[in-house]
Parts: sequence; structure tokens; C-alpha cells
Amino acid sequence: MFKHWMVWALALFLVSPLALADGELRPVSHEDVWLMKRLAPPVVSPDGQHAVVSVSEPSYEEDGEQTNLWLITVDGSAPPRQLTSAKSGENGVDWRPDSAKIAFAARREDDEESQIYIMDMRGPGEARRITDLSTGASNPRWSPDGTTIAFESRVWPDARDDEANRERSQQEEERGINVSRYEGFPIRDWNRWRDEKQTRLFVQEARADREPTDLLVGTELASGPGYHGELRAVWTPDGDGLVFSATENLHEAAFSTTRRHLYWIAADGGEAERIVGSDDFSCTRPLFSPEGDWLYCSYLPINEWVYNLTEIARMAWRDGGIAGDPELLTEDFDRSVNEFDISPDGEQVFLTAMDHGRMRLYTLPADGGPVEVLNAESAGVYSGPAAIDGGLVAVWESSAIPAEVVSIDPATGQHQALSEFNAERIEGLDRQAFKSFWFTSSKGREIHNWLALPPDFDENKQYPLVLFIHGGPFTSSLDRDHVRWSPHLLAAPGYVVLLTDYTGSVGYGQEFSRNIQGDPLATPGEELVEAVDAVIDNFDFIDPDRLAATGASYGGHLVNWLLATTDRFSALVGHAGLISLEGQWSTSDAIYHREIMNAGLPWESDVWKEQSPSTYAENFSTPTMLTIGLRDYRVPPNETIAAWTYLQRMQVPSRLLVFHDADHWIMKGKEARYFWEEVHDWLAKYLKE
Repeated sequence: MFKHWMVWALALFLVSPLALADGELRPVSHEDVWLMKRLAPPVVSPDGQHAVVSVSEPSYEEDGEQTNLWLITVDGSAPPRQLTSAKSGENGVDWRPDSAKIAFAARREDDEESQIYIMDMRGPGEARRITDLSTGASNPRWSPDGTTIAFESRVWPDARDDEANRERSQQEEERGINVSRYEGFPIRDWNRWRDEKQTRLFVQEARADREPTDLLVGTELASGPGYHGELRAVWTPDGDGLVFSATENLHEAAFSTTRRHLYWIAADGGEAERIVGSDDFSCTRPLFSPEGDWLYCSYLPINEWVYNLTEIARMAWRDGGIAGDPELLTEDFDRSVNEFDISPDGEQVFLTAMDHGRMRLYTLPADGGPVEVLNAESAGVYSGPAAIDGGLVAVWESSAIPAEVVSIDPATGQHQALSEFNAERIEGLDRQAFKSFWFTSSKGREIHNWLALPPDFDENKQYPLVLFIHGGPFTSSLDRDHVRWSPHLLAAPGYVVLLTDYTGSVGYGQEFSRNIQGDPLATPGEELVEAVDAVIDNFDFIDPDRLAATGASYGGHLVNWLLATTDRFSALVGHAGLISLEGQWSTSDAIYHREIMNAGLPWESDVWKEQSPSTYAENFSTPTMLTIGLRDYRVPPNETIAAWTYLQRMQVPSRLLVFHDADHWIMKGKEARYFWEEVHDWLAKYLKE
């Protein structure tokens, strides 16, 4: 039976926000979006009684954000309890196997770098630091016997201990030369220039003043030219070693697909052994079955396609090693697996996958069989599913309801709220659920769409339509709001917002996603215009003479394509969009998959020119606002500057915002608020009556 504190939280999931406030509701503001608390996936205790959730409280001040750990009782018998109150925040939580302690990474007090801390969960007391590395520590993992912790640290390749790391860092600082030297690709990664450091795996007795052991130092794997570690290590059931994922051909990224494999290494050191020898797939996120007889992983085929479904594979684990090749469990499931977990009895695998604009929960027998949806009518987005006896714990949110922790009954697929972190902020907001509709494109494809409605919506009135184009392209417009690109905030001045899952989007089967290969912009752009026509034809509340389009990243590419190919829109807003396919390919941090997408190298395929917006610059006529982060290395600023140059040369009304401290996304609160003020100002200028 839920306690009284749960009543409001449970009601939050059962009724429309329109019924939550007395009197007039207010439009969504940037403060409402930005200051909404953000929840990490729950980490469930081995005894299945509690979960720890990291909760971030954003701020507009640089030092104002706080991230703390909260303890959730998974049966709902007690309200959430705050565990930590350190300003720096914590991450990477892991429970000791007896559920008596947790380990996490944090940067506290005089820590120069993040370190590993341990907190006793069966009594009061402060967390105790157990590591003191000059290079920091992250992602702790308890050994099966609870005596040792494995963790990661980014270290200098030739440093054999922490003293050598400290000396090397000091030497670099004393040189006073800010230069990077490269002899291979890649040289950048999203928002940073790559340096010489590498991520390696350490183990240490779970006590302070103990020397950690660097398991990968001097190994053939870590010494190779293409080593790159995003390890996500797990202990083997016997505690004698660890399994982790890593790349050994990153140095081939300019001309080959990088592959991630699973490796085993002994807990006392030695050479890392690759578990499966094939290069036809990548395996990541290793997970052992509760009995320790199977090793599961996320399996991604490597072939001639840019897009492949992520699947679940398992391998028999016998006598400390693999017995047999990977067995695919989701081979007949035409959706890409996002996350998965195994039930405590080892009988079921629970997973999430995008499906028609939602992130739904599914289950399948752990030894293989049909994948079944828990609730085919579920709304919103589930994330971070964690299996417990008789059920699941996850984070859930929707276009109407912000993120909260929920428990799910697998028998019914229904969920109940376990938290109310965002209850106060959602109260009184005019944040209506998205409206779903479909249309058939000129190519005969069924295209799914969402409509976000404006405040105080009246279907008897007419509203301007703003098309919002998602990025990716291999993602979807999901049934939820978004802190960076909020459909509700975009609709707040009185616009209907259209979100279209064009060809290439995910959640409609592998073929639908693959159809974009060799056709990166033309067909998606065509479908976006057809979506606008479908909305106008089917909904009388759309003003056909007041249309605008916005998009970011791949959505920004498509904004520029609309600029080049149609004059249907009164205004455009594009963030981080390319103007030339070849221009992005030659300057981005990731390139080889673009050659596959565009049917060859720029001098081998006509796609590069035929589907570059710059080819049609003479057609540019729509007033356009462009924005870019100067530290964006995925869609480098030269692309936006070039687009701006074309607009100015063609004397098209245009505006350019350069965020000098931003990368691919604008993630400083004050800058994000300013961005939205400019977006609304630009749209109001061209969508007024």
C-alpha cells in the first residue's frame, strides 16, 4: 500500500496536466524547461530493496548546479531520501554485493580530480575516499567478494605508476607550449582535441591508503596504435578477472569502421585476451547472468550499411572462458535495442527500444525466443530499466509529464510513480500531451508525426506552424520534452509545432532507417514538405500562410536543404547544420561512415554535389537565422560560416549567433535562454499576423 506522500505522485501519472492547476495555466518558459530536475538511471541494490538515483538540480549560475544521490525504496513504502549534499556531485554508483555499501566517483573538497568514495548504507556517516590518483578515478565496480574495487583512469601511455603520471603532467605544464601533435586520425572527438592520454583499468583493495594496480599498463592491447578504451568493465563471476570493451583499430578511423570487442584480463594483471575473434561485429556493455554461466552484450553488425540494428547476444561462460560463438537473441526483432537488463532469476531479459515515437519496454526469454512488448499502448519514454524480483524500476517521462522514477509490473506493463522530484515545477504548466498522426508519402512510406500544441489551444482558431526537425538521422522525435530543443517551449508564443520522423528515423524497422543511405537529404526533405501539406490538409487550426522550420545537427542539415529547395517557409532557424556534404566530411571528427552514406568518396559519387545545399545557393531566399558553437567538431563552424556567407552574398535577411564557449550543443543556462529569446524573436518577426 502506498503511503500518503505517494498519492499526488501517482495522480501525476494518471491525469492530464490540465487538471492539475486551479485557474489559468501558464505557458512553458525557459526556466520551466531548464530548471526541471534531471534523473540518471536507477541503480538497484543486489537485494532488490532499494535504488540509488543521481538527481541534478540545474542552475543559471555556473557554480549553482547541484547533483546529489537519492535513495529510493522500490516497493514505494517510504519516500525518497537524499544521501549526499556535496556541491560537486557524484556519478558511477555501484552497490557492494551484500547491499551494505555503495561506491561512487566524486570530486570533493581538496580533490584536484574525481576520486572513488565509499558510503555505508546501513548506518549514518560520511562517504570515505579510497583513491588519491593525480589522474583521477571513475566508474567503480565491486568485486564479487566485496573486497576490491575496479575503476578507470585516464593516464599517460608510458606512465607505469601515479608518480610517473604526476611528473609527466607537471612537465607538460612547465613546457608552456599549447600544441598538439598528430600522425593519424582522428584528431578530435565531439568537443575536444584528442590528447595522448588513454583510459586504463585499475583494481584496488576497497580501503584508503592502498596502492592501485594498473591492469593494462604495458599490455599489447594498450600499447597498440589503435587502442581506445570505453571500458564499462564487469567482474567475472569467480572474481578472478574482468571483462571490458575496447577498440584496437581507432588509428584506421579515416578509412575503416572502428570495432569494439570484449576482452578478459586477470585481476592480478597480465595480457588482455580478446574473447571473440571475429571482426564482423562489435560487442559492448558486457553483462553476466545472475548464475554466471552466460555473458551478454550489445551486438552491432559491421557490414556495408551505415545503419544496423543493435541486438542482444550471449556467449556461454565456462571454466573462466568463452565456450562457443555469440548467439543472437533478438535476430527476429525489427527494432534496435537501446538498453537491457536480466531478471534476478536469470529467466528473462528486459529491454527498451524505440517504437513509433516512444521508447517502450520489451521482454524475451533469456535463452532465446520471441520478443514481446510489455504494453503496446505505452506512452512516453522509459530509460535505465533495472530488473528486480517480480518487476522493473526505471525512469519514465512523456510529453505531458517530466521525468520520475517508476516501478513497472511486467504482467500488465503498467507503472507506478516512486518519486515526485518534478511535481512542483510541472504544477500549473500548460504542457499538453503531443498529438500523433500519420500520412503516406509520395514514395508510399508511412510517416509518423507529432504535434505539440500551443498554450490555451483552441481548435477553432488558426495558428502558425513551426516544423521542428530532429537530428541524427538515426533517432526519432520521441514522446517527451527536451532540455535543449523543447517542443513545448517552441510552441509557447502561440505556434503549433510539427515533429516528423522522416526516412532514416529509428523505431519503424531496419529497412525504413536504411532507406536514407545514398539519399541523405533529398527524400527526407521532400517528406518534411509533404508533412506540412498533410497537417494543413487534415487540421483546420493551421494557418497555411505562416510556416517556419527549425532543426539542429542533422536537423540543421535539413533546414539548409529546405533553404536550397523550397520557398514554402516564411522563416528558418538552423543550428549546427552543414552546407556542403564534402565540407563536413573533410573537417569533421568522424568521416568514414559518411563515405558509406554517400555511396563513395567525394570524387567517386554524384551524391556529394547533388545533395549539398551549397550547390543551389542561387535559390536561397528564405530569411534564416543560423547558430553554432565554436567548439563543435562534429559539424565544424566552417559549415555555418559558409552558409552565412551564401546568405549574405545573396542578400537574404539573415542572423548569425556564434556561441564561443559552446560545442555541438548550447549547454550553459544563460546562453541557452538567450538562444531561445533569439529564436522566438526571429520567428515572431516573420510569423506575425
